[in-house]
Amino acid sequence: MQNYHSYHDRSVIDSFMSVASVAFGKEPAIAESGDYTFFAGARSDAFFFDFDGIKNLFDIRGGRNFTALHLSGEFPWTGVDSNTQANVCSMVLELPTAQLLDTTPDIRIWGRCSVRRDGTLLHVDRAGHPSVSSFFNTDDTKEEYNASEPEHDRDRWMPMFVHLLGHTGGYTDEEAVAAVDAEGILPDMLTFNPALPAKYPNGRVFTDDVIDYRLASLTKGDCPPSGLRPHTDTLQVFPYLGPPH
Repeated sequence: MQNYHSYHDRSVIDSFMSVASVAFGKEPAIAESGDYTFFAGARSDAFFFDFDGIKNLFDIRGGRNFTALHLSGEFPWTGVDSNTQANVCSMVLELPTAQLLDTTPDIRIWGRCSVRRDGTLLHVDRAGHPSVSSFFNTDDTKEEYNASEPEHDRDRWMPMFVHLLGHTGGYTDEEAVAAVDAEGILPDMLTFNPALPAKYPNGRVFTDDVIDYRLASLTKGDCPPSGLRPHTDTLQVFPYLGPPH
């Protein structure tokens, strides 16, 4: 069994917690401590996708969520970005790349969302790779998946992923396992090797069309690209995400 550990510099975190504030306006409240820069608050969401086009590709009846993909031969995309006016609650941390280069060899990142219930934080959702939870889980499995942790992903979820890839892309069991391993989606943690260019699935940048990538993977390249363009309101300077709408 693999163990997944998190590392943090407690003094840096304590420093940010003492001076950082959550910003909801146009101007970001930026906190700095030595080589670290931190922001938390509302920003424009850089994620772009054609939701009506996605719905044209899937039969979501019967609690199947986005797992019953069908390619009818008709072009599914509308050409309309469904996310141009959305905001996202963001946390941005900038640090020297040199501090990441001694990883062995990759950084693996996942996040959880918790709700406070009876005085206790209850883990109810998580994310690592973009869109994996949506496209691999039915309504019957998504709550268990989202409430679990990556440590047990391969044992618990590999058979389901293999079955789905056989259905959506005609993968053999061996091909499906190889595809999952090549992308590193189980365990479901976003992998980044700082010695290599950042482009999904090695990390993720704002211009990556992760929906096109996921659908191409599911269908062995048979799903046509959506043709959408990345958002133009991202910034070249910290915190990189544009002001909220």
